[in-house]
Amino acid sequence: MKIIIHGLGRLGLAVAGLASDGSVVGAVDTNAGKNPNYHVFGNLGDCDQTAADVIIDCSHASAVGSLAEKAEIPLVICTTGMDGATISLITEASQRIPVFMSANMSLGVNLQAGMASYATKLLGNKGFDIEIIEAHHNQKLDAPSGTAMMLAESIKEASGGKLRYVYDRSQYMQKRGPDEIGISAIRGGTIVGEHTIIFAGHDEVIEITHRALSRDIFAKGALAAAEFVKDKPPGLYNMNDMLKS
Repeated sequence: MKIIIHGLGRLGLAVAGLASDGSVVGAVDTNAGKNPNYHVFGNLGDCDQTAADVIIDCSHASAVGSLAEKAEIPLVICTTGMDGATISLITEASQRIPVFMSANMSLGVNLQAGMASYATKLLGNKGFDIEIIEAHHNQKLDAPSGTAMMLAESIKEASGGKLRYVYDRSQYMQKRGPDEIGISAIRGGTIVGEHTIIFAGHDEVIEITHRALSRDIFAKGALAAAEFVKDKPPGLYNMNDMLKS
């Protein structure tokens, strides 16, 4: 598998480090230049996409729209925090190329989402309040994290759409409503990523927690997604599709 990495931040470098020798045939980053193993281009237009099987995006939300418009080969999107306009461009791109997109590339987090959905179906109508707490390093730009929102969406869907998101209680002098999913974000230090879902009932609390100890888990997931999507027909794919295959 030949790969172009779009964005050489922490995750992009982790993907490059875990990829097999010779599989990274190029990268796109604002800091263009030569790398001992591959050439780094300033933009995707300068990169020969025909030399690769797949693009793995590890960039920034502001760069994904342009990537979706210019991509000519299968695309894996690891970036989060995109707005509606960018999502529309991704959807349009998936009509001509296969696009894999997930708010989190970790198999463990996607298992956590499934467990949260199951727990919501069992406990959501039995007086359990649901809260999500996420923690990341102090350089992360978006909050709440895309993963937190993915978990919240899994819970809301399992509730039949009856729950609503509450991000900040400081503006309200009132009791917590039974239809809320509270979502809180912590930023500090070098925390890679922690997500805890709390089901708080009468005299008992259930927690479902996932902790990422390094970015390698996301890089491994991105490489697995690239292998999965590179031979697929045009369409929009996610982690559930890969886990079912």
